Amino acid sequence: MDRRSFIGLTLISIIIFMVLLWSGNSQKKNAPAKARYEQKLDSARTAAEDSSQLVQEADYSPAATRQDSLSPLFPALNGTERIVFLDNGSVRIGISSKGAAPCFAQLSGYKDQKGDDVVLFSQDEISLNFKIDGKNQNIQSRDLYFEAMENGQNSVTMRLNTNGYGYLDFNYTLLPESYMLNLDIKATGMDNFFSSDLSTLAVDWIQNLRQQEKGFEFEQRYTTLTYKRNDKVKAKVFGIAPATRKSTRATSKSIEEQLDWVAYKNQFFSCIMIATDAFAENTQLSGVSYTKGKGYMKKLMSKTHTAFDPDGKEPTQFQFYFGPNDYKILKQNSKLAQGDHKIRLNRVMDLGWPVVREVNRFLIIPLFTLLSKWNLNMGIVILLMTLIVKMLVFPAQVKSYMSSAKMRALKPYVDEVNAKYPKPEDAMKKQQETMAVYSKYGVSPMGGCLPSLIQMPVWMAFFFFVPNAIELRQQSFLWATDLTGFDELIRWNTNIPLIGNHLSIFCLLFCTTNIINTIYSMQQQQMAPGQEDTMKMMRWMMYLMPVIFFFSFNNYSSGLCYYYFISGLVGILTMIWLRRSTDDKAILAKLEADYEASRNDPSKRKTGGNSMMARLEALQKEQERLQKQQQRK
Repeated sequence: MDRRSFIGLTLISIIIFMVLLWSGNSQKKNAPAKARYEQKLDSARTAAEDSSQLVQEADYSPAATRQDSLSPLFPALNGTERIVFLDNGSVRIGISSKGAAPCFAQLSGYKDQKGDDVVLFSQDEISLNFKIDGKNQNIQSRDLYFEAMENGQNSVTMRLNTNGYGYLDFNYTLLPESYMLNLDIKATGMDNFFSSDLSTLAVDWIQNLRQQEKGFEFEQRYTTLTYKRNDKVKAKVFGIAPATRKSTRATSKSIEEQLDWVAYKNQFFSCIMIATDAFAENTQLSGVSYTKGKGYMKKLMSKTHTAFDPDGKEPTQFQFYFGPNDYKILKQNSKLAQGDHKIRLNRVMDLGWPVVREVNRFLIIPLFTLLSKWNLNMGIVILLMTLIVKMLVFPAQVKSYMSSAKMRALKPYVDEVNAKYPKPEDAMKKQQETMAVYSKYGVSPMGGCLPSLIQMPVWMAFFFFVPNAIELRQQSFLWATDLTGFDELIRWNTNIPLIGNHLSIFCLLFCTTNIINTIYSMQQQQMAPGQEDTMKMMRWMMYLMPVIFFFSFNNYSSGLCYYYFISGLVGILTMIWLRRSTDDKAILAKLEADYEASRNDPSKRKTGGNSMMARLEALQKEQERLQKQQQRK
């Protein structure tokens, strides 16, 4: 492998390392948006360590209400709470008559760590408050009692009765064979309660997100507050500062644009609130990360508002998605959106940057879906995917290897140049003549770099895909009990810095194959003249990367480490096969024959490598000219 190929691989390694740092620290990027809003969250910072209490924001307490019988809301000030459950076989949702909001969500077919159906939230873990300003008294739904009026199967109307001012209906409908819950809010006969210029309804949403997986640090990394801007394709993640051992720190942000939806996302499950008419500008987002052992990952909070018609001619429409982060399911449920805009719920899943995301969408996910239909063990599915992807990138790997092999075949000619210019002051001439040798035979040192970079999007696609693949959740393979979490065949009680309390065998195998691959590649390398110091540094970096990978991936998904292990092992075997199936003397003879043919017939001349080398040679000549000019001065 030539020097420039190693430069390409080094760049790839640096990019991967930067991605690891970014994925672990992306939550630190967002500082508080406004000082006054940060001040409102002081109580959230103080009480966040108490996971049994749902922290309220400073301005969240209800306004003073009249308790006498003349109060417009007197019929709703007292009552008995009733919870109505809607169940379509996929999700079971509880709607409380106090507050007229979802207070429970349980998914069928997905198990928690105890073997029970996954519960996204229960009554003491969520607060959803709808606020509407009235002439004399404001409505804050969470403090009022509604009358539950069941309309039929999987639908219920929560009615807020007033003292002679009409009523306000919250109509909930759970759509069949989906994870979508529709909500229509409509006022009837409340013209005297609301001002004529009223046009908005505010929503405050606070929720503690449960820990659903065994790996706290890994799941917390993928627990995010995500939002999608109106008329935009891409969703954005709101970074939340991680908690320290001693304290937590609230992070807040103001979104100036309209939003289609706001999502509270665990690693594999999401709660998404969608506004049919979009959420208006200046949505306030905030969050607090919990420390390990509390049973929760993060507390997420959002304050937003949307259109409201006080005359009741047009209902205010919301939709809620309480379900898995499954790419296919999210796309299917997106088709159930009300209104004429595309909500693209599948964008809640982070599948990587634009190029990497497209590789996932059009290659990795379809291939995984196809192989999953065979009812194979997921470890076998990953193995087959690795082999198929390796076959797809095999031509690029061959091209990269052959470029390195050609440079290695020309080593006798390069050695002659090195012997001709032994003095350090002749380094420029030595490099020029070496490049002339490569140009003569149509070999480009860059030939091995580009094919290596072509494989990079596939490598990165798996990095984003495997931790998001809910199909791998709680799937065992060999000694790994869950391919989405770390394998812990070897564990101990003491927490060791940078490692933790376990040793991931798949991570160890992945790093071992990486080292072997590096050693074997170094043996195949043809060192360019004058690059001895550079190559020493490069070797040091290449051997250091597996060590960094070990400390970074020990807590990562065992399925991801397993893929990288298989990929590296196949890469080593492929390199051994290519080395044994090629003969440097035969390659040199072919280069000589091609050179003679190009001399006799210029139309057969290989221009690709020559043109590149000509540009590099011209650049070096210009540098030499400037150097001589400087010496004369």
